Amino acid sequence: MVMLAGVLSEREQELMSATYPIHHITLTVTDIQSHVEWFQSVFGPADIVEREFDDFFRTRLTWPDLDDLRIALIQHKAGDPAARFNHLQPGLDHLGFECKTPEEVHAWAEKLDGLGVVHGPIEDVQYGVVLTARTPDNIPIEFFFAK
Repeated sequence: MVMLAGVLSEREQELMSATYPIHHITLTVTDIQSHVEWFQSVFGPADIVEREFDDFFRTRLTWPDLDDLRIALIQHKAGDPAARFNHLQPGLDHLGFECKTPEEVHAWAEKLDGLGVVHGPIEDVQYGVVLTARTPDNIPIEFFFAK
């Protein structure tokens, strides 16, 4: 972290240099229901909170048994229903979920196979073992073990 001498107090510097876990991630999707079904098929039943605003719908999924994993989904009323995610554009590239062992990555592959969720091959590379699947809007979801 760049220290801003004279701008931040020592306490502010101390607080801002801490590492914070991600509280939630919000994804813009074209069809909330298909994504709710997809994420629940992968991670199991979630606690769901739905809200409608003037120009969008939001659904928040929370899995208390998965360290309170929270994924929110936004569907903009003016959005293009034919649009699909493109990792080549600026913004999000993928979501990566930590696996504790390489065997856990393989277990995810078996689970996805059982659900009929299309995924790529398990890649065992220098820095980790990774399996990638995609949501209905083509957002890459990785299951990753770091070496």
